[in-house]
Amino acid sequence: MHLPKYIIATCLSLLLINCDDNKKTGFSIKTNVKSLTLGDTLQLTINNPNKLEIKNVSYQLDNNEFKNNSAVNNSRLGAKNIIATVSYGEKTEVLTQPITVYNNIIPSIYTYEIVNTYPHDISSYTQGLEFYKGQLYESTGQKTKSKLRRVNFETGEVLKNLNLEDRYFGEGLTILNDKIYHLTWQANTGFVYDVESFKKLSSFKYGASKEGWGFCNDGKKLYKSDGTEKIWTINPENLTEENHLEVYTEKGKIPSLNELEWINGKIFANIYQRNGVVIINPKNGGVEGVIDFEPLKKLVTQHSELDVLNGIAYHPERKTIFVTGKNWDKLFEVTIKKQ
Repeated sequence: MHLPKYIIATCLSLLLINCDDNKKTGFSIKTNVKSLTLGDTLQLTINNPNKLEIKNVSYQLDNNEFKNNSAVNNSRLGAKNIIATVSYGEKTEVLTQPITVYNNIIPSIYTYEIVNTYPHDISSYTQGLEFYKGQLYESTGQKTKSKLRRVNFETGEVLKNLNLEDRYFGEGLTILNDKIYHLTWQANTGFVYDVESFKKLSSFKYGASKEGWGFCNDGKKLYKSDGTEKIWTINPENLTEENHLEVYTEKGKIPSLNELEWINGKIFANIYQRNGVVIINPKNGGVEGVIDFEPLKKLVTQHSELDVLNGIAYHPERKTIFVTGKNWDKLFEVTIKKQ
């Protein structure tokens, strides 16, 4: 069917009129800063070049109501949008303005002490490491070589092993309510297994996070890294991404977050291609501490396949942390303390 030209012209005219109507207010949000530190005061005004009569303005920051000229205290860190709802005449208009929120503390430096050293499979390209009911579970990467394992941490003996399909590159794991939640890298797919039998119970797709890197849980929710500065919170019942944190210091974001571990209310995260760990406040994404494990790499057998530190597991009964790396032949049990 072909519409007459005059009808098409009328429709185009109406469309243009509507577009002009949306633009003619000229409203925009003006801020006193483009970025700020947690605790700083944020001042907001509405640019109103056409001097329209504004009846009311309300603001939101990080999905919470924000009162103008207030301190930014409860926001999560990172790149945010200020949202302003402007009422004028009988109409309303919603405006957005980007802003970045940095942490307000300098991370503490932690040192470590080696308590014990155990054997570790030198062929394991470690991606995930976690204790559950006293047993150590490990996931490894590389296509055709990816594995899910239960391991005797004292001897290195593999107690149970599951080889992933060759097309999958295994990544992090976490265990909650007798279920192993296991990520793969770029296949947009994760798996759920029974912790005892390793029987596959289900699979799930990622949402906005795209890739799978590290995994941990707080006893209720799952936390997933994707190789950026973001950590995603996931509902373990329906395995959907509900929200995300952005991990920041007082200077900027921390990208390449990898293996994760929940320890005493904080998230410990390896940084890919670094031999250190950051300690993260899960409420706002702020980095509160840094642990430099670089010297550990010199204590393992040096070989051509040796790669970076990756793998951190907390033993709640022993109150110690276990760390290893990709193709390391040792697993280190350590304690940490603030310097």
